[in-house]
Parts: sequence; C-alpha cells; structure tokens
Amino acid sequence: MKMKGYAMLGIGKTGWIEKEIPACGPLDAIVKPIAVSPCTSDVHTVWEGAIGDRKDMILGHEAVGEIVEVGALVKDLKVGDKVIVPAITPDWGSLEAQGGYSMHSGGMLAGWKFSNFKDGVFAEYFHVNEADANLARLPEGIDPASAVMLSDMVPTGFHGAELAGVEYGDSVCVIGIGPVGLMSVAAASLKGAGRLFAVGSRPNCVEAAKAYGATDIINYKNGDIVAQIMDLTGGKGVDKVIVAGGDNDTFIQAITMLKPGGRIGNVNYLGSGDYVRVPRIEWGCGMGHKTIAGGLMPGGRLRMEKLVSLMQYGRLDTSRLLTHRFKGFEHMEEALMLMKDKPKDLIKPVVVL
Repeated sequence: MKMKGYAMLGIGKTGWIEKEIPACGPLDAIVKPIAVSPCTSDVHTVWEGAIGDRKDMILGHEAVGEIVEVGALVKDLKVGDKVIVPAITPDWGSLEAQGGYSMHSGGMLAGWKFSNFKDGVFAEYFHVNEADANLARLPEGIDPASAVMLSDMVPTGFHGAELAGVEYGDSVCVIGIGPVGLMSVAAASLKGAGRLFAVGSRPNCVEAAKAYGATDIINYKNGDIVAQIMDLTGGKGVDKVIVAGGDNDTFIQAITMLKPGGRIGNVNYLGSGDYVRVPRIEWGCGMGHKTIAGGLMPGGRLRMEKLVSLMQYGRLDTSRLLTHRFKGFEHMEEALMLMKDKPKDLIKPVVVL
C-alpha cells in the first residue's frame, strides 16, 4: 500500500511524494503522526546540503503519534497507544550504546535516523526501530502539540546544559534563544544556575527567555556580546556557556567570555563551512582549561519519560514555544517554510493532524 510524505527531492528542493508504507520488524512499530513540527535541522539538510544530497527522503524528526502496528517481540506497547517519538532512535544493542554514546550507534551521529538516512515523520505512517526502547507513552492530559517539543527541542536544549556541566550558582550564558536555546535557558535554570544571560533580540523570544529563567538579556544589536558580558560581570566572564545558535565563529565569542576552568556545551547544528576557529590567546594558548563539548542529544524511552514528567508536574511549559499552529497535513510545506524564513514572530510551528 502507498502513503504520502513530504520529502527532500534533492538539495534545495522539497515536495510531496508517494512511497510504500514501511514494513514492521519484530522489535519495531509503525506509527501514524498526531502532531509534527519542522526543525531548523530540516532547513540545513535541504537548503544547505549539510549532510549531503538526499533524493526523495521524507523529512521530519519531531512527532507525537499513535501506534498502528507492533512487531511480535514488542512487549510494552500496543496498537492504539499514543507515543512521544524522540528524534534520536538508537540501536540499543550496539557497542556505542554499551559505551554510553547511544546517539552514535552504528557510527558518528547514526542514532539520528529520521530524515538523515531513513524516511522521517512527515508521512501518513513512519517506522520506529526498537519500539520498547525508543517510544514513550504520552500521558493523559498532555497536549500532543506541546509534547512534540519533547522530540527534539527539549532534549537538545537540556543536553546543552548537561554538556556545559551547569551547577548550582553558576553564571551561565546561552547564545541563541530560538526554541533549542530557550530550552537550554529552562534547563540551566532547573539545574540551579545563578545569573543566567540569554543572547537574542526577537521580542517574543526575549519574553520567553525571561519566563524560563533568564536574569539578563544580551542583545547583539546593542554591540559586541562579549563586551556586554564582560562589562556586566566586572571583566570576569561566565562559568559556563551554552551555544544554541550562531555560526562557526560563535566559538570565538564563547571562549572569550568563558572563565578559565569553564565549559562550553554546544548543541548548535553547524550546517556549513569546513572549520571552527578557536582563538589562541583567549583559549589560554591551549592551556586555559576551557573545555569545549559538543554533542547530539541522547534519545530513548527513559529520557522521554523523565522529560515528560517535567510537563506533568508543572516544572516545564513547552506551549510557550508554539507560535504557529496548523491543522491538517496540507500545511506541512507552509510550516517548513516558516522555519526557513524565520519571521520575527516565530519560535516554533506545529502541525496537528
């Protein structure tokens, strides 16, 4: 049987295609989407060719859905269950997963399957490997549109705070307050940051950053962000930096504003360019104990269950991210183009099916 999907046709080209409904393996599930959201990663993939050319690959890696088929060896899930689908769906028996890096199971970044080397979730049906390990039930009373932020925005933003090693009382700067950066602000606040700087300029993002715990807003339109940080900290800089936006040269700013012994957590997808520049002197001539950690978010059921509990018990409100809501699959292209064009009032679009 055939299904429709919204796909990357080639670099710079997208459109609707038809494909066979995917087959379900013994450990796997077939899911029908309930709510999906496009991501800046989709934009990097299609219009920058960040991971190379892809032909007729269905896009999307953020979804909440309903299970329509499970494999014979699936134990914990059944047809009809509503589930949160993480963007990263590792192979949990791999050596990489056993070594603690499930997101790289099968090779670097290979835990990221959807819309990388496997058809994504912008389809009438999609396949999820190792369903018991990769899917989490959607609790009663949680809005699917808000819960779809748990697929990628929340775990990626939270991983930025984890990579940076945010601790109680730390001074923290989050560079970039799009949806991922906003979730980094929320995570840093939950992990006990003291003074929390958020770098951005769009009014709705600024207001959301304050609501998520930012104590200071740094507007790059008002001058160099490093100079502003140094002025506000008496020349000392910050303990931790989370990079959730910018470009390859953003690391120059991050390293410069970081105290010796500090950590940078990068969760920004660098979609173009060949090199990241590290300023020699500001990095302490290689001896400043300024650590740079960059990582793909972890996936899996356990992480999804922990993150959704923050929503259940009032610790995290992801609805602040949803600025544009659409009803119906036919709006998929419109939602994706919003992520590409990034109008000033956008934080995140969602399509409810």
